[in-house]
Amino acid sequence: MGSLHCAGMCGALVLMTPVVGHSRTSRAASRAFYHLGRIITYSLIGLLFGMIGKSIVFAGLQRWLSFVVGVLMLIILFAAIPLKAQLTRIPVSIKSLFGKFLRQRSYSSIFALGATNGLFPCGLVYIAATASIATGAIASAAVYMILFGMGTLPMLLSISFAGQRLNLVRFPLLRKLAPFGAVVVALLLIVRARPVTLFSPRSNLRCPACLLSQ
Repeated sequence: MGSLHCAGMCGALVLMTPVVGHSRTSRAASRAFYHLGRIITYSLIGLLFGMIGKSIVFAGLQRWLSFVVGVLMLIILFAAIPLKAQLTRIPVSIKSLFGKFLRQRSYSSIFALGATNGLFPCGLVYIAATASIATGAIASAAVYMILFGMGTLPMLLSISFAGQRLNLVRFPLLRKLAPFGAVVVALLLIVRARPVTLFSPRSNLRCPACLLSQ
């Protein structure tokens, strides 16, 4: 579902990504380095949010973690809509850095270009990072964000290989469908933390993994 959002928002950026050489192998390697940099940035974001989840677990609030994260995701999706312009405004420093790497043609610069792209303000990334808190562990949150990034690969690679022939990028409907996936994830987190688990004095759950498995 996130791929639909990426097609509308990042499709043009993928088409602009420079390549090293003219062979199929070099073009494929260039795209691989770009997405590797992007996914590594996502994993670092996951590490940061995982620290928040770990702190909550240490505080003894793990029973509430899944419920609170699910509600927070819904708030970000709907209550923060008026703030969308401010939340998605790209800082000048990131713009200039992205432009610098965009003018270079080396694997290292393409990797850096993808890593910089991962820093672009994006509501979908914010939602995924918030959901990663529910893992309650630093490494698990990083893995969550890696899988989130990998989930966008099929769509973005299709765009980069098909080029302008892939007209899906031009359909604004794609971006409107993407939030439904986030709503499903948020509701799943809330349901997993059902009241009998949260409020029952007999509950002896002691870790987020146990909570999410119920």
